[in-house]
Amino acid sequence: MAEIIKLPQLSDTMEEGTVAKWHKSVGEQVNEGDLLADIETDKATMEYESFQEGILLYQGVEEGKTAKVNAILAIVGEKGEDFQSLLDGGDTKSEIPAGNEDKKPSSAAAEKKEKIDTSSIKATIVKMPKLSDTMKEGTVSKWHKKLNEKVESGELLADIESDKATMEFEAFDDGVLLYQAVEEGKSAEVDAVLAVIGEKGADYESLIKAYEQNNSAQDSAPEEEVKAETSTDSGITENASSATIASENADGSRIKASPLAKKMASEKGINLTQVKGTGDNGRITKRDIENFVPVVAASNASASNVSSSSENYEEKDISQMRKTIAKRLAESKFTAPHFYLTIELDMTNAIEARKAINSMEGVKVSFNDMVVKAAAVALQKHPQVNSSWLGDKIRINHHVNIGVAVAVEDGLLVPVVRYANTKQLSQIGAEVKDFAQRAKNKKLQPQDWEGSTFSISNLGMFGIDEFTAIVNPPNSCIMAVGAIKEVPVVKNGQIVPGSVMKVTLSCDHRTVDGAAGAAFLQTFKQLIENPVAMLA
Repeated sequence: MAEIIKLPQLSDTMEEGTVAKWHKSVGEQVNEGDLLADIETDKATMEYESFQEGILLYQGVEEGKTAKVNAILAIVGEKGEDFQSLLDGGDTKSEIPAGNEDKKPSSAAAEKKEKIDTSSIKATIVKMPKLSDTMKEGTVSKWHKKLNEKVESGELLADIESDKATMEFEAFDDGVLLYQAVEEGKSAEVDAVLAVIGEKGADYESLIKAYEQNNSAQDSAPEEEVKAETSTDSGITENASSATIASENADGSRIKASPLAKKMASEKGINLTQVKGTGDNGRITKRDIENFVPVVAASNASASNVSSSSENYEEKDISQMRKTIAKRLAESKFTAPHFYLTIELDMTNAIEARKAINSMEGVKVSFNDMVVKAAAVALQKHPQVNSSWLGDKIRINHHVNIGVAVAVEDGLLVPVVRYANTKQLSQIGAEVKDFAQRAKNKKLQPQDWEGSTFSISNLGMFGIDEFTAIVNPPNSCIMAVGAIKEVPVVKNGQIVPGSVMKVTLSCDHRTVDGAAGAAFLQTFKQLIENPVAMLA
């Protein structure tokens, strides 16, 4: 029976989502746990897995298009089912394609055939994958594994030549290579048996017979059924293709790279010919892509020249992240009555303390880490600042979860350092670095950005002296951190060189009064100017 898959709410603030990519096409088999689509939320692009099994009958949202949460994302069911009633809000009914009523008897006869029981056979059939939309058969140009050799998930199994390119094909199962159905240099049709992987001694011959029996039974099905579907009763599992196009060097030699590395390179716009592989035989891995530093080529200035005699502009679609930033911050600015408190800090002792800490082997902390720690300790002493406005009540938080604003390509994310008051500077530093990297790679998960009780935004690294930030709901306050500047200061009646930093606390006047905010800043100042105090 056909089932509707609704657009999921992948974050607490998500109201609509954009389908960045479909991993399944209409008419394709979908198994539980298969990747169905990449969905762009207001915070990140996330992979969405199917919880249903069947044929993808309908895609409710095109790639690049947006829909509201709980809108129809897709419909999955049996082939030939009438899903229109689901779109109209009615019940679904099974339907036999017109003109195929006479094929009922042969279908029933096929069902009466005695099926081979494969439930006890611990092995998996690997089929010849369809590596391009026009591919009808593939040639095994090279086997990377020999018969009876151990195979692990993710290892290269074979190089397969399609009608367009030679592509690497990885194994999805662990076990022993029990059978190679296609010799090197030989060809086979798409979906033909390519290999069998399983436990040593498994009865793979019966498994193949069952697979062929299923295919012959389906030969009597309507011609529209291009892809054979393996009976779930047979216990045979099928592998999806993860092959990717093998790029070439300038001399025509092939570049060895894992499918994941190629996918990452494609997403980041990295030319694989510029990447040095550290894997086996120079194979490019995920880590090589992550660590790759591109060589910046000289730009052609003339190509970017724009005539001063004509107007020139471009318009871009608004991303889900930008929509949410616009909505939430406008809501905060015009709903929460903001006021601002600025204080100047003497950073001399903080600079010396950081030098001493970073001189220790394996430890590196930033001034931002020290700001997070000092704020966390100060919040313990001033819980009113660590509060939330809930409409009909005020929540005073006794735990300290600090959101640290991180700039990304599409806007801003605020991952959360939980229980920051209990963590060492090195722990805070490691977490913030990890969050920053994952934020830029769009790998943060909802639990990473939910639950903050106070926020910090630091633009000092960009040379900004001071600024005011907008409160991040439901927090009551956010602290804006400026740059450390060397300026002349007066100490003991003498003008001497000094290092100062300004911070501005933005407060929601509904929960925090001026005196409470000022008291917090005084404690924060004492901790930053005497770092030993916050480590006690």
